[in-house]
Amino acid sequence: MAAETLMADRRQLAAAGSPVLQVQAVHKRFAAAGGEVEALRAVDLAVARGEFVCLIGASGCGKSTLLRLIGGFETPSEGQVLMDGRPVTGPGPERGMVFQDYGLFPWLSVRRNIEFGLVARGRPRAEVRTTAERFIEIIGLARFADAYPHQLSGGMKQRVAIARVLANDAAVVLMDEPFGALDAMTRERLQDELLSLWSSTGLTVLFVTHAIEEAILLADRIVVMSPGPGRITAEVPVRLARPRDVVSVPFNDLRRDLAALLHGPAP
Repeated sequence: MAAETLMADRRQLAAAGSPVLQVQAVHKRFAAAGGEVEALRAVDLAVARGEFVCLIGASGCGKSTLLRLIGGFETPSEGQVLMDGRPVTGPGPERGMVFQDYGLFPWLSVRRNIEFGLVARGRPRAEVRTTAERFIEIIGLARFADAYPHQLSGGMKQRVAIARVLANDAAVVLMDEPFGALDAMTRERLQDELLSLWSSTGLTVLFVTHAIEEAILLADRIVVMSPGPGRITAEVPVRLARPRDVVSVPFNDLRRDLAALLHGPAP
């Protein structure tokens, strides 16, 4: 109950201030043979500090493109992306990206992968070491601190990827189907670990998933996207108490509502 109250208080405080992220009238077009492909059209989105937002939609609806625009890996064809009121002009440590394929450096150990961003930013060696050790403990991989990515399971690799982002002082974590390639048990465990980190650190999370159930389990708000070109068609608040019961009637009522938004009403 205390944790739920803390999260509710944090969301109320965040809602009272300016959004940490703003996507304003964003269009994105890519050059293609014979012309252009319009990936996103007129996308507007605001995310409060400390909010957990999930993006859902069919393949090709622009979810990953939107995430890459917010991360600064792509630039809008029109419109703008703001963080704390300032235009996003490229990648930055305050916006950490976690991919489905982990993105770890195979030649670096767990410890060195987590330290990488801090070293690149010229942080003092003592700070780098202390920060890395703290996150190694948080993700429960102290026994594997000197192991290399090829020696880890998929779940371990994803924990390292998340820790690397957090160790680099990210205030916003952008997650592109990070658990999509994992088995069901590992996925459930990492969902729990992510929620624990989110609730204890005040992170803002923008999480792309194809899975409606995963979105309901994790999110404060679910943003539904449709393709042709990609656009936001609905924003659905999730008002279920945490931890959420996937077999409860309210959970499954919401799942049916979201499925109808994505695929049309069931026959």
